[in-house]
Amino acid sequence: MIGYATVGVNDLERAYRFYDALFAEVGAKRLMALPGDPRGFTLYGTGMDRPMVAITRPYDDGAASPGNGSMIALAADSREQVDALYAKALELGGSDEGAPGLRQPEEMGFYGAYWRDPDGNKFCAFKLG
Repeated sequence: MIGYATVGVNDLERAYRFYDALFAEVGAKRLMALPGDPRGFTLYGTGMDRPMVAITRPYDDGAASPGNGSMIALAADSREQVDALYAKALELGGSDEGAPGLRQPEEMGFYGAYWRDPDGNKFCAFKLG
């Protein structure tokens, strides 16, 4: 159902470094960038027919800021991949919002980790089961 989610960034070069390295952990890469777009709208993913994450400078030319209560959750193939995404995000300058682990109720089998990118956008990586 979700085609892509967009997060605002303030520094495109910093964002490219962060997201190129972070999303490489799950086999994703830059799939599309709008030529000549001064805002740098760029889609990341593993295929145009799968959910993607877009980054861009805000279209109102204001400063990017994270949405209150907004979060993008990335489905992982394994708990190890959750751990790797979380570690990579912190290594790249992201900040901790919740270390990898099982969340309550444990019988649900939701293993997740939470971080914010350098612009404060919140992400989760999770594996069910």
